[in-house]
Amino acid sequence: MGTLATYRRVLGNSALTRLLAGEFVSSIGDWLYLVALLVVVYQRSNSAALLGVVGAARVLPYVLLSVPAGIVVDRFDRRMVLLVTDIARGTVMLGLAALVWFNASLVAIIALTLLAATFSTFFGPAIAAFLPSLARDESELGPANSAWASLDNLGFVIGPALAGVLIAVGGLTFAFLLNAVSFAVVAAVLWRLPSRGGLAASAASAAAEAEAAGASVAPKPGGMALWPKLRELRRPLSGLAVINLVGGFVFGGLGVLTVVIAIDVLQQGEAATGYLNAAVGVGGLVGAIGSGVLVLRRRLGPPLVAGGLVLALGLIFLGSSGSLLPALLAMAVASAGDLVMEVVATTLFQRVVPDEIRGRAYGIMHTITVSAYAAGSLLMPIAAGVTSVVVVLAGAGIAMAAAVVIGVLLVGTAAIGAATLDPVRATLLRVPVFSGLPPTRLDLAAQRAEVRTVAPDEVVIRQGDAADRFYVIADGEFIVTQRQPNLAEPVELRRMHAGEVFGEIGLLSGVPRTATVTAAGSGTLLSLDGPEFLELVGSGPGLTSQLLDLHRGAAASAS
Repeated sequence: MGTLATYRRVLGNSALTRLLAGEFVSSIGDWLYLVALLVVVYQRSNSAALLGVVGAARVLPYVLLSVPAGIVVDRFDRRMVLLVTDIARGTVMLGLAALVWFNASLVAIIALTLLAATFSTFFGPAIAAFLPSLARDESELGPANSAWASLDNLGFVIGPALAGVLIAVGGLTFAFLLNAVSFAVVAAVLWRLPSRGGLAASAASAAAEAEAAGASVAPKPGGMALWPKLRELRRPLSGLAVINLVGGFVFGGLGVLTVVIAIDVLQQGEAATGYLNAAVGVGGLVGAIGSGVLVLRRRLGPPLVAGGLVLALGLIFLGSSGSLLPALLAMAVASAGDLVMEVVATTLFQRVVPDEIRGRAYGIMHTITVSAYAAGSLLMPIAAGVTSVVVVLAGAGIAMAAAVVIGVLLVGTAAIGAATLDPVRATLLRVPVFSGLPPTRLDLAAQRAEVRTVAPDEVVIRQGDAADRFYVIADGEFIVTQRQPNLAEPVELRRMHAGEVFGEIGLLSGVPRTATVTAAGSGTLLSLDGPEFLELVGSGPGLTSQLLDLHRGAAASAS
């Protein structure tokens, strides 16, 4: 699938498109706000040092509150968390506009800035957990991340330029007011989007029908304990943490070193700082768009390594650049590599981490990244003063290349590709109803599945027994029968063959088996235990509904 086809598919998802469009408006507004804030602080204080203090202080809430924010995101409706966050930030922007208009004290302005950053802390975990729920299947997940990163970088290019024009024409107060308006736009978009529960509405409706037919619907899997699941995922999450740790450190330092490179290394004056930052935006936009195709791959390890190596080469080339044009190219290359790496790593994270703990896991990962970013902002300039910019950037490039290789090795099969499966277990990957599931989750379920050989006339499940397993037919023919009132002999309902599934309704609805399944001849089955099946189903939006639809589409289901 090409780049255009990839983005057309994302655009065909109206809910996802509306979310991306709304957040793009907000991204532009955020850059308006940031530029206006820096201008206000510098005008009132005439102190570059205070600018640095304010910048560092704005990072502090992310370090302290990202994990609690993740807990909130997993506990409450993610759409409502985003909505409340945007309304709160819009209100703060109105307050800042009033303070600037009435020439209030700088202390009050900085206090409101920290309050805005506190609310913003909840945005990252909420959007990271909410966006995947709007993707209709796995094929939209990676491209949605790519589109999100593309629009965010486009906002990085448009926002500061627009801020300069608006501040010159309408003044600083106008910039804060426009950012407040951008939050109002996003709030209006979010209000009309389906909530986390709304996405499962069709499944709930189907389950309600089963309940009306006499089934007491079992609770959906949820409330997953964080630490046991994190221990189970420690290798892939450790790999992603290594990449985020080193990447955050490098880009935190690079953001500060940009000024040193422009003035001291290139000797092009302060204006070159703006040019280099513009190159970051342009390169990031190119990398984000290009990643839209790369994330469609089942094997995400190669593009992740490629992004890290491109970033590393860009940093090394930047350090050795003696003039502005090569430096701009190197900065754009480094930024493109970083965005490819970021989009692919985000997609991997969403594939690996179950929805129930995604907010909390993101909060932990974000704390690591932001802390590393702050450390890089402090330590890399100091190291450059002790050695040189060339040495520091070369070291950063080598560290980044090593981190991405180590990270991919730790992530393992989730990045490198599916483990080799025998033909029977591979049957699970070809079940049509599972086609939209994250490949990593499907591969893991196939590896854990039990292979069972059955003899002719062997009963696999019996009507009235407790539901405990889910089955996929790998080979053979199976007869579904059901005892009915006033009939002496069971009634044959249907016959099933390779690729068909049974046993799902009892697990989803919490009822005893409603039919008997018997092997017509020799055959082979692939089975998952109940908890493993429910976790697999929970990783695909709307999958519960599709499975219940299979049940309704047949004369009766073997449960």
